[in-house]
Amino acid sequence: MGFEVVAQIFDHPYFLDQKNDDPEQYRAIGFVNAQLVTLIFEHREDDEGEYYHLVTYWRSTKAERRLYEKA
Repeated sequence: MGFEVVAQIFDHPYFLDQKNDDPEQYRAIGFVNAQLVTLIFEHREDDEGEYYHLVTYWRSTKAERRLYEKA
């Protein structure tokens, strides 16, 4: 799946936290195509403006599922 597909995570309720300060990385946990996934992305800027860069994603673990369910 590319970022266009996993970006669907932001269309529904999701859990979000910051994983790293340098580079600034975030973890989002939510549903994409009826599957709970975790993705790591960076918030970046260039001459054209701000954008999100997908670092990686995977099927959420049991611990990540609990975080999502608490959110």
